[in-house]
Amino acid sequence: MKKYFVIPALLLSLFSLAQPNSQRKIQVAILFDTSNSMDGLIDQAKSRIWTIINDLSGLRHQGQVPTIEIALYDYGNSSLTESSNYIRKQIDLSTDLDLISQKLFGLTTNGGAEYCGAVISSSLSELSWTSHPQDLRLIYIAGNEPFNQGSINYKEVCQTAATKDIVVNTIYCGDYDQGVREFWYDGAKLGKGEYFNINSNKAIVHISTPYDDNINAYNDSLNRTYYGYGSSGNTRKLAQVSEDANAEAQSVSVKAERSIAKSKANYSNGSWDLIDAVENEGKDINSINEQDLPKEFQGKTEEEKKKLIEEKKAEREMFQKKINELAVERQKYIEEKKKEENPGEDDFGSSVRKSIEKKATELGYEKETTP
Repeated sequence: MKKYFVIPALLLSLFSLAQPNSQRKIQVAILFDTSNSMDGLIDQAKSRIWTIINDLSGLRHQGQVPTIEIALYDYGNSSLTESSNYIRKQIDLSTDLDLISQKLFGLTTNGGAEYCGAVISSSLSELSWTSHPQDLRLIYIAGNEPFNQGSINYKEVCQTAATKDIVVNTIYCGDYDQGVREFWYDGAKLGKGEYFNINSNKAIVHISTPYDDNINAYNDSLNRTYYGYGSSGNTRKLAQVSEDANAEAQSVSVKAERSIAKSKANYSNGSWDLIDAVENEGKDINSINEQDLPKEFQGKTEEEKKKLIEEKKAEREMFQKKINELAVERQKYIEEKKKEENPGEDDFGSSVRKSIEKKATELGYEKETTP
């Protein structure tokens, strides 16, 4: 009887090993304190979000491009209810980079009680975390009040995260030693993550480059290759332009970072853009009601529609390629400037980027090879 069970088990094991490596995921949940004193933190995040996304987009696992999913919570805002522990989930783990940007730029601050254990607990229970050991799963919690506030024990919560290989990183907005005394270091240690302290009121120094204007000009051309379809198509296309404007309001260099992100594989909008829907998700254009198509595609034959899709896809890829080529030179320029200026002190973005790079390396991820 033993042989009867062992042989099939062995065959099943060998069969599993022979399966192709599935696409890995990078999941990041960001938990922001949005009490009165945190305006500077939110401003830093707005300035750095596209740099962080570009770092994530540049990671590879066994040569494959991982899927990026980002979730966003805010906590400690008095406009929220006590029964919710002053916690609000802004967005579930999502690949929709425009929507993530929209939610971030919509954050406002208001005084309240900051319960770190509670918001980490909510993110653990409410989000659809993967269980694959080579998926990168990270929580970042940022704030400036004692980490042990509230009825939910942060020690238990952070230890629970660690047992699930979900890494808890803490970012204290204030003095390093004060953050240690207020248990932010302990939270990171228990969560197998990194502890950072930042000056959240420090203004971000944006490094302008000779490449920014051209990158952004190509981005404007890139936008014209997007064709909204269905009930949300026009609204989402307007949102795409609106998030460009939000980035540009921070600086021209932030808009350039967003433009670069839009040239990468992880910027995919099949839920509303016809080109991505057909090319990336296999949607049959002929299954879409005529009135739900963009006007450029209405009244055309099946062959004419397919030809137009191919033309716009080629046009999009051309602009993405031009942006990518300029992005390489832009990054070289920035690295040289950093050597000269030595910015030193951590901000929100540099804290997140450092820890992502460290953990990704541990799990066998590599940076995209520069062409």
